[in-house]
Amino acid sequence: MIKDKTILITNDDGYDSEGLKALIKALKTVARVIVTAPATEKSACAHSLTLTRPMRFVEVDDDFYKLDDGTPTDCIFLALNAYFEDDKKPDLIVSGINRGSNLGEDITYSGTVAGAMEGVLLGVPSIAISQVCRDKCQNIFDYGYELAAEVAKELAIKILKGSFPLGRRKLLNINVPPIKKSEFKGYKITKAGYRVYANSAHLHRNPRGEEYYWIGLPGIDWERSEDGELCDLSAIEDGFVSITPVHLDLTSYDDIEKLQEWI
Repeated sequence: MIKDKTILITNDDGYDSEGLKALIKALKTVARVIVTAPATEKSACAHSLTLTRPMRFVEVDDDFYKLDDGTPTDCIFLALNAYFEDDKKPDLIVSGINRGSNLGEDITYSGTVAGAMEGVLLGVPSIAISQVCRDKCQNIFDYGYELAAEVAKELAIKILKGSFPLGRRKLLNINVPPIKKSEFKGYKITKAGYRVYANSAHLHRNPRGEEYYWIGLPGIDWERSEDGELCDLSAIEDGFVSITPVHLDLTSYDDIEKLQEWI
């Protein structure tokens, strides 16, 4: 245990998800762990705050709370109000372990990454970690969260014993390939790649004949970078853990001069 250090954990798969349990177990050997997680799955909720209704934390266990219908962003925002003093924030926020990838533009949808986004906005070093699955169910049962939990633990120790490698409003987005722990090849520092998205929406009818749509799961198809630079998707395909630095400044600086001329 690293003395006097605290890790705040959240996720977007819900407080009873197996990935969260694996993360808690791994990080409890590193430092004090406080968990604030959504009461239900909030996948693809992005960086959303709940502004139209009140919410409450429900105690699940010691230092473990579920937020009634809250998002990962809500969990981090409210946890820093409820369980930390202004002058004593957590030393690290870890969001995950997500069941499925957060690669390429997925980070804009991801509730997992959003938990880390909220952390760095509030001045706390933050990482998001996801276990890539080629199949939503099968590969988790094949490989579990053992490698992802070990990666989270290793990086948490490195941060807490040393320093966070990024500046303000920047986070680490980590994706773990669907391989066994014994097959771990190491880390690759990557940029976010370009996903290929399909409009996977399925039309059905309920027993009363009313139409409804259900959005399906996209595959992990992607475009290779023209400059040949290593991206998160290619690192995963090659069996490496991808670590992508992400910043919250979405400005397209390359286009400022062009836009000035255009206007």
